[in-house]
Amino acid sequence: MPDVTPLPLSRLTTLRTGGAPERMIDATTRGELIAALHDAWAGDEPWLALGGGSNLFVGDEPLGGTVVRVLTSGIERMPGARPGTVRLRVHAGHEWDALVAYTVDEGLAGIEAMSGIPGTVGGAPVQNVGAYGQEVQQTLVEVELLDEGADEPVTVAASDLGLGFRTSVLKHHHGSVPQRRAVILSATLELTEVGDAERTIAGEQLRRALGLEAGQAVSLRWIREHVLSTRRSKGMVLDEHDPDTHSAGSFFQNAIVSASFARTLPADCPRWPVEPDLEPVTVIPLAEFDGHVPKPSGVASDVKVSAAWLIEQSGIRKGFTLPRSRAAVSTKHALALTNRGGATAAELSELARYIQSRVAAEFGLILQPEPVLIDVEL
Repeated sequence: MPDVTPLPLSRLTTLRTGGAPERMIDATTRGELIAALHDAWAGDEPWLALGGGSNLFVGDEPLGGTVVRVLTSGIERMPGARPGTVRLRVHAGHEWDALVAYTVDEGLAGIEAMSGIPGTVGGAPVQNVGAYGQEVQQTLVEVELLDEGADEPVTVAASDLGLGFRTSVLKHHHGSVPQRRAVILSATLELTEVGDAERTIAGEQLRRALGLEAGQAVSLRWIREHVLSTRRSKGMVLDEHDPDTHSAGSFFQNAIVSASFARTLPADCPRWPVEPDLEPVTVIPLAEFDGHVPKPSGVASDVKVSAAWLIEQSGIRKGFTLPRSRAAVSTKHALALTNRGGATAAELSELARYIQSRVAAEFGLILQPEPVLIDVEL
């Protein structure tokens, strides 16, 4: 597990910003990854586990501490799957889209709509990645992780990760620290065996995105190819020659607001209800049961509103850039901030702040950044 010459993170992140760390370790096996993390945690210096670098926004100055590059890979079939399903354990450094391609080739359904998402398998549960109605939490069984400072890894059920809309207990949200500081070593998914046959698609969001009728049958491969095409049209599939893909994906989160606040927004603002958490189980003593089960008390659902719509309606168009800046809004997608070539973190921050101020002035809502910010402020 030798140290390697530290590389600037601008060469290792999709947004192409970030100075070189003081120290860098490449871990290509599970054992090397555990040893590297123990080494990084031995002192009081900062540390960062780096996978695909697709959800990071890093400052321009050199970083103190250690960066551990998670370069492990491999897929293995595991026992314990339910009839008609297959369990796959995948190492954390495995490229996410390579996993999706593998499952489609093997006729395994459950993550095909997440084709083209950049990053690694280890990062997918951290922010519960999803697209077109599919999310990691729908197929995730468990993860193996190493808690900061712990001697040995532990296996944690998906139900104990606090998975929600683009979040988990492991995620570093803007302005806060993770509830659980740990690094994922592997993830186990349970996928449905469907083969190459065409089948109808249950999810309305996926059908709508692909232009499918309710009863129309398609194969996994057809879904993957059309999702990739859709994502490319939005600059959301990494392409060395397309500056619109030099981004961290959606830079701002779709906002979750109260139903009452949502009513203050223009009627044509796209919005989706967010289902409230289920109430605790109601226990009715048998002696008191009269055959009637009371309905859950009504709770107004929060509402998710489109950050892209808010940005465009505040006057920020696709391709917008500030004077003399090399940072710009994607020409294909209003939510993505892009590095048009040599942009600094300071330039991207300036653009992000300007967009936040415009949306706040128009709609009274401060958009929150989606990427993890390291040594950079908005």
